[in-house]
Amino acid sequence: MTDNNTVTTLERIANLLRIHSIEATQASNSGHPTSCSSMAEITSVLFFNVMHYDPRDPRNPAADRFVLSKGHCAPILYAAWAEAGAFPVADLKNLRKIDSDLEGHPTPRLNFIDVATGSLGQGLGFACGMAYAGKYFDHSDYRVYCVLGDGECSEGSVWESFAFGSFYKLNNLCAIIDVNRLGQSDPTPLQHDTETYRKRVDAFGWHPIVVDGQNVSQLLDAFKEASETKDKPTCIIAKTFKGSGLKGIEDALDWHGKPLGDKAAENVAHLRALVDEATLVRPQIPKVTATVPELKKDKQIKLSSPPNYDGKKEIATRLAHGTALEKLGKGCEYAIALDGDTKNSTFSIKFRDAFPNRFVECYIAEQNMVQVAIGIATRQRYISFVHTFAAFLIRAADQIRMGAISFTRVKYVGSHAGVSIGEDGPSQMALEDFAFFRTVPNIVCFYPSDAVSAERAVELAANYDGAVYIRTSRPNFQILYKNDEVFEIGKAKVVVESSNDVCTIVAGGVTLHEAIKASEKLKGLGKAVRIVDLFTVKPIDRDTILKAVNATQNRLLIVEDHYSEGGLGEAVMAALADQTNIKIAHLAVLEVARSGKPAELLSKYGIDAEHIANAVEKLL
Repeated sequence: MTDNNTVTTLERIANLLRIHSIEATQASNSGHPTSCSSMAEITSVLFFNVMHYDPRDPRNPAADRFVLSKGHCAPILYAAWAEAGAFPVADLKNLRKIDSDLEGHPTPRLNFIDVATGSLGQGLGFACGMAYAGKYFDHSDYRVYCVLGDGECSEGSVWESFAFGSFYKLNNLCAIIDVNRLGQSDPTPLQHDTETYRKRVDAFGWHPIVVDGQNVSQLLDAFKEASETKDKPTCIIAKTFKGSGLKGIEDALDWHGKPLGDKAAENVAHLRALVDEATLVRPQIPKVTATVPELKKDKQIKLSSPPNYDGKKEIATRLAHGTALEKLGKGCEYAIALDGDTKNSTFSIKFRDAFPNRFVECYIAEQNMVQVAIGIATRQRYISFVHTFAAFLIRAADQIRMGAISFTRVKYVGSHAGVSIGEDGPSQMALEDFAFFRTVPNIVCFYPSDAVSAERAVELAANYDGAVYIRTSRPNFQILYKNDEVFEIGKAKVVVESSNDVCTIVAGGVTLHEAIKASEKLKGLGKAVRIVDLFTVKPIDRDTILKAVNATQNRLLIVEDHYSEGGLGEAVMAALADQTNIKIAHLAVLEVARSGKPAELLSKYGIDAEHIANAVEKLL
């Protein structure tokens, strides 16, 4: 039976957290105090009774994790950490101010936040990644807790995560749905129908527990039951009221995202009487008891062996990537690979076969796969490489965007890019991938054009302290570089040049090889061209490009297997925007493609050797 003093203390702390949420949102004149109030008891019980963590060392790798999926409730999360001693309570009134890291929604600018949340429907997937890492990589007893809003349960990504959690038997994971009935503009679809929530959670293979979310005793019992549940994760379905404990506001529509205004003082006074802070003795926070293995972290991560190609055989960059990933796994014990049931096409299967215990099959659920990868990558223990067709990575654009806000180090690998994939047709062809990935803050975008550069892209990606996108190709390419060629982020390669070049061609992947073919044709006509392999589309090597263009009579042709918007062409032209004397031509895919043989499609959409040669002649 739960001790009555414990219950009373946690009830008082819940009301104290309500007060902080009200006062912080009043100070900022914005925020979500009513959404905070519905989860006050949940937060109190978790932070002051259930979770094992150290407020002075929030990112202790053996501590329990907490993910606030309903990120708009940041004020009560900040209040809990402040009351736990992570930072001064007085700082709570700096909420949402330009010089404060207490932003409107949580981000890892704060050392007690692992992932950014606020774009709803993502937190549970992040938590799944953390729990998977805890159970299968760290082999540790730490637990992961995630609070979701009932409104975000309309997001399909939530149910992808429910499916993942049960399939991998993540019994170290506990989700809590705050069923407070009200969304932003309307009641939620199920309102307080907790039985339907229970049936859905049960159908997805989780252990459901329905409780009164404002009842501390029931919450304590539920979290204990969750910790004792074997072979499946637990979901606590907590019936609550939006604005719980707030007079004239509880369970009322149209209070979402609003400070209490002239109702604040009355409610704070009422809550202070319930708290009686002068006599409140805060309980000891449970200490971290779990352990995690020490990982040998190298300053420089290297492939176990360098590229080894004799140049006689053409190799697809997707295959070379798989080869490099396997080598990386041999040289780095904390490299992890994930795939969305495309491993025999992306060639992440080579990593899976070599290191099955470090491979996560996420099946056809790309949004959740990216969320899991971001969750695994938190606390800087593991480097996650995510694989699928480049076109399908775009399905997880919002998750990748939130990963950037989380300063994640996840590496995204997209294969089967462009019309050069051939007969599969336009649904499989990534022709807009660079347009998206180039907009992701601090990301590096690799576009390797042969097996050697593909292997080195993997090595460079592993060492880069941030997110990476690697675009790999389906066709087999000739080897362009020697095995000992040195590659750098942001450094292009000049692959064809002479002293009498009359035009520069910038390309990557299949169009680089087409440009090389075109150069041979043009050479026969007495016209020499210089060819630049970008290697990294972001950051772009402006200096090498400009030097080449200036040496070739200021003529430039850019050719790419990508739509004209947002790809290589716009990247190069943006880099040279201050140059007024360059004559530029741009070849790209200008319409929705169709099925066909790769050579036919390259010709049809004007990006093959013949069209490149013709474009150069027009420039001349």
